Amino acid sequence: MNKQIKVFAPATVANVACGFDVLGFALNEPGDEVILQTTDSNEVTLSKITGDGGKLPLDVSKNTAAAVIKHYLAHIGSRQGIDIQLHKRMPLGSGLGSSAASAVAGLFAVNELLGSPLTRAELLPFAMEGERIASGAAHADNVAPALLGGFVLVRSYNPLDIVSIPFPKDLVATVVHPQIEIRTEDARSILKKSILLKDAIQQWGNIGGLIAGLIQGDYDLIKRSLQDVIIEPVRSLLIPNFDKVKQAALESGALGCSISGSGPSIFALSNSLAIAGEIASAMRKELKVIGIDCDVYISPINNVGARVLGVQQEKGENLVFTHSSYAND
Repeated sequence: MNKQIKVFAPATVANVACGFDVLGFALNEPGDEVILQTTDSNEVTLSKITGDGGKLPLDVSKNTAAAVIKHYLAHIGSRQGIDIQLHKRMPLGSGLGSSAASAVAGLFAVNELLGSPLTRAELLPFAMEGERIASGAAHADNVAPALLGGFVLVRSYNPLDIVSIPFPKDLVATVVHPQIEIRTEDARSILKKSILLKDAIQQWGNIGGLIAGLIQGDYDLIKRSLQDVIIEPVRSLLIPNFDKVKQAALESGALGCSISGSGPSIFALSNSLAIAGEIASAMRKELKVIGIDCDVYISPINNVGARVLGVQQEKGENLVFTHSSYAND
């Protein structure tokens, strides 16, 4: 009896200013959807991709969602045939964890489809392999929040140690995605190979301050700590008008503003939806000055992560569909 499942995995903001490769949080939207169906073929197949403009490969070994599913099945010793449909609901090369969302959606879906033999935390290493396929680096600051939800700290990569960080419930993210593309590999290639000790000390202090501010709900401490003295000064050169966009966000009431992941998306944090909307308008205006359109997303921190949208299974000659509503609590 073949079964089918539909899963959503959210976009994420990684680095969060000072936390290069170690901090990230999940958004409510955008994100990716996958539809998985069991088959009798004993093979993993990728039958359909939409929303990518034809850019993503149907080759199972090169697609993040398909490759991690195949790796997962080998790990649990299953020869279950799986067919995948991937629906991209977010822009590629946006700095919002597009490859992570695909990998997480696929993994979470196949795990649910097979009765959840692994916990969410146990799925993380497989999702990280999807990041290695996409960018050459198996980082976790996108896949961890996409899978687990919330605000996460990657305390260690060897061994992998992921910590969920409490955060104020009225914290809101404003994200603008300029209509340009920056490849993760390119954004990594321009980074400095060494940094000054004084800069490292300042960055460590900001990471500690940001985490303390989140836990304590201290917005002033969060504001003082959302500073990146190492990565942002280099990567911001790839984003047109970045300095003015950031200044506009801060003048509109943002607690802080920086690059989301490797860019070109830019995020700002605030403590109300009203302020988040004003920030969005100000940031969009500065991009329009130089003729660049952008997508805008305003979202509380998504505390759910990947979620099931619906399931189907054979019942007689018909397929029965059930739908689980979204809840961010």
